[in-house]
Amino acid sequence: MNSSLNITLIFTAYGSPQSLNYLFFTFTLLVYLTSVFANSFLMLVIYVESSLHKPMYIFLFNLAINGLIGSSTVWPKIMDNLLSDTQESSLEDCLIQVFWTNFYGGSAYSILTVMAYDRYVSICKPLQYHSIMTPTKVKQLLTVAYIFPVLCLSIQVYLTSRLPLCSYTIHKLFCDNLAVVNLSCIKSNLVNLYGLCIIVALMVFPVCVVLLSYVRILLVSLKTSKEAQKKALSTCTPHLITFINFSLASLFSVIYNRFSLYLPSEINVFMSVHFVLVPPLLHPIIYGIRTQEIRKCIVKMIRKRRVFGGSLDFFTFRSLALGNMH
Repeated sequence: MNSSLNITLIFTAYGSPQSLNYLFFTFTLLVYLTSVFANSFLMLVIYVESSLHKPMYIFLFNLAINGLIGSSTVWPKIMDNLLSDTQESSLEDCLIQVFWTNFYGGSAYSILTVMAYDRYVSICKPLQYHSIMTPTKVKQLLTVAYIFPVLCLSIQVYLTSRLPLCSYTIHKLFCDNLAVVNLSCIKSNLVNLYGLCIIVALMVFPVCVVLLSYVRILLVSLKTSKEAQKKALSTCTPHLITFINFSLASLFSVIYNRFSLYLPSEINVFMSVHFVLVPPLLHPIIYGIRTQEIRKCIVKMIRKRRVFGGSLDFFTFRSLALGNMH
């Protein structure tokens, strides 16, 4: 076992330092700042407009928090490596990045799942919606969406940290669990089995729940009027696009982890960062464009110049993040 986590790991995917690194750094910085701005702005809109203090938008607020976590876990370290003569990380820092990257993925699926459940209740049980989606229920759903991935991933990172390492080079842009496991001198059946359980619990199961929710929504919508079908489609489209986009990003990540040695370097780079590049960047844009109520609130805020007006109460911010409603 590792007697210490103060082991230095070297990233080889960056190559030797060159002038192009400054160009890549500028592009990465712009992507990161755009992602931070888009998610922060969406959170601000939901915070400021009391009409958006509903379960659907509280879940969206938390999805934006998730996007900030995903972007901030990876991009600052990549930018640091682009400007450094040596691209390296301690094993401890690498495992921390593994935890937060996986937490970003696991909690995103959890939040998207509770959002699908919210849409299901809204469309399939409209008369019971307010009695089902109470403030307490919203808080409970969000608590599970955060706590369950934390518990699962804490165990995974602990098991990975106990593996003895015989190699210290990672052929990727940032740390992921499989990359660290592949550095081990031994093949641990326990680690591999637990990793499979993580995929089933945090990816496969949420996907099944979301698909089941949309099957029920579709069956109910087919029995309603054209106007009701149109309304259901308009409320579900942003979530469906977001869910498909994140699932594709997750699929690319799995393909990259399993077949990166057989792919061209350019495709490797894109697929390695797609998971933390596209979803945090596009999710707030998709909801801002496709959700009529959010668009109206954005226009209203701009006209009243309230975007930066007033003070942000920490307790109101915390209540949105945990699912309290007025």
